[in-house]
Amino acid sequence: MSATTIALDEQAFHNILRNFREVCYIVEDNHTGAFTLANHQFQPNEQYQIVARLPGIYPEWLGGDDFCQVHGCRFPYIVGEMANGIATADMVIAAVKAGFIGFFGAAGLVPDVVEKNILKIRSQLNGETTAWGSNLIHSPNEPSIEEGIVNLYINQHVDRVSASAYMNLSPHVVYYAAKGLHINANNQIQRKHWVLAKISRPEVAEHFMRPPPESMLQKLLAEGKLTPTEVELAAKIPVAEDLTVEADSGGHTDNRPMTALYPTIKELAIKIQKEYGFSNLFRIGVGGGIGTPSAVAAAFTLGADYILTGTINQAAVESGLAPIGREMLAKADIADVIMAPAADMFELGVKLQVLKRGTLFATRAQKLYELYSNYRSMAEIPAKEREKIERDLFRQPLEKVWETTKEYFKARDPKQVEKAEVDQHYRMALVFRWYLGFSSRWAIVGEEDRKIDYQIWCGPAMGAFNRWVTGSFLEALGNRTVEQIGKNLLEGAAYINRIQAIKNMGIHVPSWMYHFEPILLN
Repeated sequence: MSATTIALDEQAFHNILRNFREVCYIVEDNHTGAFTLANHQFQPNEQYQIVARLPGIYPEWLGGDDFCQVHGCRFPYIVGEMANGIATADMVIAAVKAGFIGFFGAAGLVPDVVEKNILKIRSQLNGETTAWGSNLIHSPNEPSIEEGIVNLYINQHVDRVSASAYMNLSPHVVYYAAKGLHINANNQIQRKHWVLAKISRPEVAEHFMRPPPESMLQKLLAEGKLTPTEVELAAKIPVAEDLTVEADSGGHTDNRPMTALYPTIKELAIKIQKEYGFSNLFRIGVGGGIGTPSAVAAAFTLGADYILTGTINQAAVESGLAPIGREMLAKADIADVIMAPAADMFELGVKLQVLKRGTLFATRAQKLYELYSNYRSMAEIPAKEREKIERDLFRQPLEKVWETTKEYFKARDPKQVEKAEVDQHYRMALVFRWYLGFSSRWAIVGEEDRKIDYQIWCGPAMGAFNRWVTGSFLEALGNRTVEQIGKNLLEGAAYINRIQAIKNMGIHVPSWMYHFEPILLN
């Protein structure tokens, strides 16, 4: 029997496994009792007999049964929203054309800027698909911005949002979820808007898994935002049917391990499903820590309906991060990350995960939070401390920073200025948030003399990804498109799935077989 039919060497063994869309066979040698692999053309004979059949597998089949059907995508894969437009309109367009779902990184941007990008996305896709959306980030310090973004999404027919950083439901996310609810031709409640909620705690997940509070719905009804029919229907379904379990990710994160967090949320979903008797099952996905085919395979083995990638896409060609920032990410290892104060919830002490290698942002931001915690106004800061932060961080007097900040918020949200004029502690917070806000901008525009202050959201998945692609075509930054990143992760996960199926049959699989080297995919 020829080696093209029976896999007797490592290369043939490898090729048959990589061609995982086709059936292959576990074959036993009747003379030696040894097992090997055969391709779909194999016919049993006196020497070899078939002992097991492995069906083909497609990356499209890895996720939940209805995720792709509901959301109109080919693959159970989301290119996640990265704040301040790092997940650009071009990234969303590329993701959708690759068969994924893409979310625009609207967090940190004013409605006018978000609108321009939404119009660009819709124009470039030209009605090809609805498998895209935009970020809706909870903004407790700027509720008017959150409200403005929701109104924009409803008016511009953005039918999907990835809701992030929520600890409790806001009336704005409930308004978005409930607006447009109606009964379809099959006498079922039909959504106009889909909320895909990012969560990392069971208590937060529960808010999205249950119907909205009646008091909130009634208030929206009284304000004329919802109709009586929308209120009635919203009380019968969960706020969100899709929940992304966010494990140890870049940006806002609780650093929870996927293997502990996902099963907890899945069990909660089953419990609430039974409690309310919802007709549609929850779709639970995984984000955070996804940077290699093994991580993707692990997520789907846990039962994930879909996966979401974030950090690794910041180094992609379509990223809004400057080339210098992408190069910094491409050098990161799994331990080159650190927690630092978040700009959007600075006063609450909320932290996010950022790149540590090549930047002092985390250390400097933490110093600002310590000063904020220890003093009630900028005037109370000791002279030496103040001189140091004015020299190294702000590069100008704090009073000048306040004047700039005041003008910014007069245009963005005047209520912030009114509060800061009477509350010196809050004024200090706004001034310190100037540094945290600009540190992200410097990385996006590539301001070289501020490299040491770059704030780049980053999780350990970046380091894992960099190690995986070393020596392959994806090592070069110019080849890192969201399409090639996503498809190689999915293909690799399907490949590993087949290897594990062989191993589960009691067949020895060499450890080197678990490595899937990235290749250029169509």
